This record gives sequence, structure tokens and C-alpha cells, in this order.
Amino acid sequence: MDLPKTATSMDGWLQRCRESRKLVLIIVAIALLLDNMLLTTVVPIIPEFLYDIQHPNAPLTKELPSYSSSILNKTGSDTESSNGNETSLEVRLQVQERHNALMHETVEVGVLFASKAFVQLLSNPIVGPLTHRIGYSVPMFAGFFIMFLSTLIFAFGRSYSVLFLARALQGVGSACSTVSGMGMLAERYPDDEERGNAMGIALGGLALGVLIGPPFGGVMYEFVGKTAPFLILSVLALGDGCLQLLVLQPGVKQQEVEPPSLKELVSDPYIIIAAGAITFANTGIAMLEPSLPIWMMDTMKADRWKQGVTFLPASISYLIGTNLFGPLGHRMGRWLAAMLGLVIIGVSLLMIPMARSINHLIIPNAGLGFAIGMVDSSMMPELGYLVDIRHSAVYGSVYAIGDFAFCLGFAIGPALSGTLVNSIGFEWMLFGDAILCFLYAPVMYFLRSPPTKEEKKSLIGEKSSVRYINYQNDEEEE
Repeated sequence: MDLPKTATSMDGWLQRCRESRKLVLIIVAIALLLDNMLLTTVVPIIPEFLYDIQHPNAPLTKELPSYSSSILNKTGSDTESSNGNETSLEVRLQVQERHNALMHETVEVGVLFASKAFVQLLSNPIVGPLTHRIGYSVPMFAGFFIMFLSTLIFAFGRSYSVLFLARALQGVGSACSTVSGMGMLAERYPDDEERGNAMGIALGGLALGVLIGPPFGGVMYEFVGKTAPFLILSVLALGDGCLQLLVLQPGVKQQEVEPPSLKELVSDPYIIIAAGAITFANTGIAMLEPSLPIWMMDTMKADRWKQGVTFLPASISYLIGTNLFGPLGHRMGRWLAAMLGLVIIGVSLLMIPMARSINHLIIPNAGLGFAIGMVDSSMMPELGYLVDIRHSAVYGSVYAIGDFAFCLGFAIGPALSGTLVNSIGFEWMLFGDAILCFLYAPVMYFLRSPPTKEEKKSLIGEKSSVRYINYQNDEEEE
């Protein structure tokens, strides 16, 4: 008699797990964490790895005599006044050659980093409507499997083309995980304030991945090797896949409510404004991913671990910003939080080129990460809110747009980074992006009180369980 009781209690426990909103939130947060760990682990690894395979006889670990950017500014009279004219000239030529090679590599690294975002851009319009037909669980599990495969390719890839394939493949998995995960949370957390809190926590998982990734990649590459960090990530991804099988039980589930079309959502100016804020907020950090490590190698002679650690303040402050402004954005107004975030991003970008050591990068990077967290944690739940009040409560397509906006920043940033660094310089590239953030910030005022769609007001009460407190209407009634 004990066995049936044990089996019954186990079934009851599993059923409670599958009905738990918090467990679904944990699964989504873990998926975003691992995806962004893979995204950022490569940041300190790829630039030096590619340089070394292209220059096997002169890797970056090989020291050059008096290697510093200042030697490039020496005049001919300086060297002629010494006895080592030929040696000094040879050193200057070697320094110049390495400098040119690093600047040229910025383009290749930028294209490699941007490939994931471009593929994700193309995948989002497919994944969003697909979730309306088959539900969120199957695309979510597909995202895990594709990410696992991408991680293994990164681990054993030894050429630019293979690494490019791994990065592009990750884009498909990211589209599946992010769109399905955010849609799942919007559906499980119908209350607007609770939804904001839940998405802040999920984005905290994303932030934690961004936080851990660069130092994890840099330290493991320095002391263990290139393969090790990716093998560890693949094992963690397997654990997430098992958890999804246990709790989510991937299967086809169609939406009961008629979903808004992707074309209808893209035509909504308020959704586009919110999505635009996400794009502008993330473009700056995306530009820094391929260019900042190379700029540090060139101007500061930064070691591998320093190149990874330099993103640490941004990641920590992003984690703080997302968790703080998930609930705070709802109270103060998400439009205002996003507006202030864009201004802080612009100021931080202006400060970065002034740094002369890794310590000088701490404050601007921290400000950059915190402000991006303000924008992301405000605008992601805002997209769900806009769909609720202006369309119908089906979220796959709107979060496909949100993820599209996020990826657009990470596609434009790295793709343009190399070209802009070579044409106008690292400093002017960041100055230009800062100006764009300042110009876009006032546009957020339009989200202060977005109008509901008159012909669909009744549907909100009938087909959506979303609960909103309209303080403005209460005041008018009084």
C-alpha cells in the first residue's frame, strides 16, 4: 500500500510544480542567464584567439620591447639621438604592425559578434506568430537544444567560419528562448505590477549572465584554455533542459484568444516608441563589446582578464537596475524611467573615451549598465501593457518585436563598430551614439498616457484577466 501512496504524493508534487508561476519564472531566468553567459563569455576570448590563429608566429602573448601606444608618437630625431637607431625603428614598425592588425580585426570581430543578433532578428518574426499556434513550451525547449548545440561548436571550433556558424546558430536559439519566455511570463502574471516585477527578475537572470560571462570567459581562457568554459556551459544547459521537460512538459497548445497580427502591432506607434527605446539603450554597449577590448589592448596593454573584468561594473549595475526598476518603474512611470535611463547612457558613453586606465572605466561602465537596466525593465512590461489596452492579451508577437528591438541594437552596434573605429575613431563613435540617446529621450513622453483602443475596451474585461488601477479615472470621478 505504501507504493501507491508514494506514487500519488509524487504525482501531486509534480502537479504543484507544473502549476507554480515561480518555477516558470525560475526556468525563464535560467534560460536567459545561460544564453547571455554564452553571449558574453566569448567577448574576451574571440579577439585574442582570432589574432593568434591568424598570427601563429607572433601571438599577443609575445611581448614587444617597450610596447605602448606612446611609441607611435615618437619623432625620428628621438631615435637618431640614440645608438640603437635600427632596433628602435624595428620596434616601432612591429608596434605599428600590431596596431594595424588589431584595428583591422575589429571589423572581423564585429561581424562575428553581430551575426547572432542578425539571425535572431530574422528568427523573431517567425517565432512570435508560431507561439500563437503551438504555445510557448515547444519553442522554449527548442531554444535550449539549439543553444546546447551552439555551445559545443564554440568549444571545439578552431576557425573563423566555424565560430561564425556557432554564433549565428545561437541567434535562432535565443529568439526561441526570449520570445517564448517573455510571452510565458506575461501570460502567467496578468497583473501589471506583478508582471513588471517578474520580468525584472527574469531580466536579472539575463543581467547575471552578462555579469558572469566576460570574467568567466577571460579567466578560464587565461588559465585553463578555450574549450573549458564552453563545456561547462553545455553541462549547465543540459540541466535547464531537464528542468523544462519536468515542469513545462513541452507540447502543442493553441491560444484561445484571437491574436493581433504582427503587422497590426508594428503599425502601433506606441509599441514602436517602446521598442525604439530598447534599441537605442543597447546599441552603445553592443558597440563596446568588440571594440573596447581591442581599444584596451592597443592603448592600455590590457591583459586577458582585464578585458573581461572591464564589463563587470556594467553587468553588476544592470542586475541592480533591472531588479530595482521592475517595481519602481510601475510606480514612477515607465516612460520617465526610460527617459532618465537614456540620458544617463549618453553621459556614460561620453565619459568612456576619457579613461586612461581600467580604473577610469569603472564609473562610466557602471552608469551605462544601470541605465540600460532602467530602460529594459521598464519597456519590456510596457510592451505587454500596450498589447493589453490597445489589442488583445496574446503576447508572442509583441515580445518578438521587443526582442527584435533588443537584437537590432546588438546587430547594428558590432556591425558598425569596426567600420566606425577605422573611419572616425573610437571616441567619435561613442560621442555620436550618445547624441542619439539624448535626442531620443524626450520621445518617451508620448508613453506617459497611451490611449486605449476604443473598439476593444470591452474585450479587455472579457478576454483578459489583466488588472489595472487607473488612478487618473478615479480622480476624475471624485
